[in-house]
Amino acid sequence: MQIGVPKETAPNERRVALVPDAVGRLVKAGYEIVVEQGAGAGAAFPDEAFRAAGAALVGAPADVFGRSDVVLKVQPPTPAEIRLCREGGALVALFQPSVERDAIVQLAARKVTAFSLALLPRITRAQPMDVLSSQATVAGYKAVLLAATAAGRFLPMLVTAAGTLPPARVLVLGAGVAGLQAIATARRLGAVVSAFDVRPAVKEQVESLGARFLQLDIGGQGEGTGGYAKELSQETHRRELEFLAQSVKDADIVITTAAIPGKRAPLLVTADAVRGMKPGSVILDLAVETGGNCELSQPGKDVVERGVLILGPLNVPSTLPSHASQMYARNVSSFLVHVAREGRLNLDFSDEIIRDTCVTHAGEVRKS
Repeated sequence: MQIGVPKETAPNERRVALVPDAVGRLVKAGYEIVVEQGAGAGAAFPDEAFRAAGAALVGAPADVFGRSDVVLKVQPPTPAEIRLCREGGALVALFQPSVERDAIVQLAARKVTAFSLALLPRITRAQPMDVLSSQATVAGYKAVLLAATAAGRFLPMLVTAAGTLPPARVLVLGAGVAGLQAIATARRLGAVVSAFDVRPAVKEQVESLGARFLQLDIGGQGEGTGGYAKELSQETHRRELEFLAQSVKDADIVITTAAIPGKRAPLLVTADAVRGMKPGSVILDLAVETGGNCELSQPGKDVVERGVLILGPLNVPSTLPSHASQMYARNVSSFLVHVAREGRLNLDFSDEIIRDTCVTHAGEVRKS
């Protein structure tokens, strides 16, 4: 079976779907790997490293898409890339069918069997393939660094000849993978950290990282399936907003990470809450690409409201492309080995992993 890895073409995307180490393991397992020249350059993986690992290097994307049984990507395919796909071939990438509707229809028309790693079920067997968790780990770490760089103060307490400087107060909203990594990073940098989540079950995890858990008594309303949060009732959400408006007042940095699978990110920090914060405070909204947790955040822009800086960075994992690519490659390699056996795709739709991630097959749209 031939596996193709094209160069990512999305703006500012520096990751690559396979790294040389993963290529070497797959070659030893009997796969043939074709990599487009320059595919790993943005993540500091030169062509020579891929060649040394056993991959064949080709000069054009058409040579990857047209020759490969399975194409591995990070970002969703563009219309031009879909036209290059071999009819009846397969593609694995990270995209949401509800957002990439046109691409899904085009892939089906091309009779491409497409898998989205964003749809992996939260089960034990799928953990080695869990791209969302690995990339959220990167995002949570980098979010704190970006916010710390933008803040006008140190994060740790410093005792100097010029006096003692108190530590920064960091508030993390959402204690999923990204939120927990943000908590851990802020604590490593010496900040005083608190965190909020609608799921009481994460309290122990938050406190184990040395942060204070801010708890709003809402019973079990925040617990969704698969460990995710779910939407709150209108009245409970109103109470949540009031609670958080008071909580953000004392924060020097607020990192928002809350998300609900398949839906708009929940609003947690209103415009009025921002206006109640101290001038010089920083909000970094990791959920800005799915609507944002802060009412005033804008995708890809920095907004200032009454002295509060609101950051809305896009594609944060790509800003640490080397490690993000290594983690993604391990995830996608595990998925590939699961769905491709004995030189062909193993499309057993009774398998929860295959059933849930397959978005198009045999000319039909399976997920939308």
